[in-house]
Amino acid sequence: MTNDLRFGWELSGTGWATCRIADGSSERQDTVSYCTDALADLLHGVAGLYGTFAGQRFSFDLEPAEVRWILRRRGSDVDITIYRFPDISTSLDAPDREGTPSRTSTQTRGLLGHVVMEAAQSVLRLHGEDGYLAKWVEHPFPVAALQDLRRLHLQHDGCERERDVAFP
Repeated sequence: MTNDLRFGWELSGTGWATCRIADGSSERQDTVSYCTDALADLLHGVAGLYGTFAGQRFSFDLEPAEVRWILRRRGSDVDITIYRFPDISTSLDAPDREGTPSRTSTQTRGLLGHVVMEAAQSVLRLHGEDGYLAKWVEHPFPVAALQDLRRLHLQHDGCERERDVAFP
């Protein structure tokens, strides 16, 4: 497990975002399509780690590929496994084992929640809700999902860095 997790979400064009996740041992970058509400799915998936379910999964459409994130909570840690499938039109119902594992990592839930929340807040600060919708086109900025993750992160992880930051 490393403590240097970095995560980024940047709108890289109309209907496209660049998703980056990295730590001291590996890095992954994907160009995600607006065919799904990808940022909302990510925020809901990470927020779900604060509930009673030990596992969360969500997919990003890369047109045509799929990357599927599997998050498994073990106490205060989260095992992150990202699988790649060559074609989302045929892989959505495929079991995880049919994908190619392309990144694995174990992080604390608090660190994962924090870096994902910060990345989403950065997107909102940079583009605003109207600017996000203009670039992402199909889905509005997931304000409620970000608020939920922020509330859960502050409540359960004791993150002092975010307590004094006003929600944009």
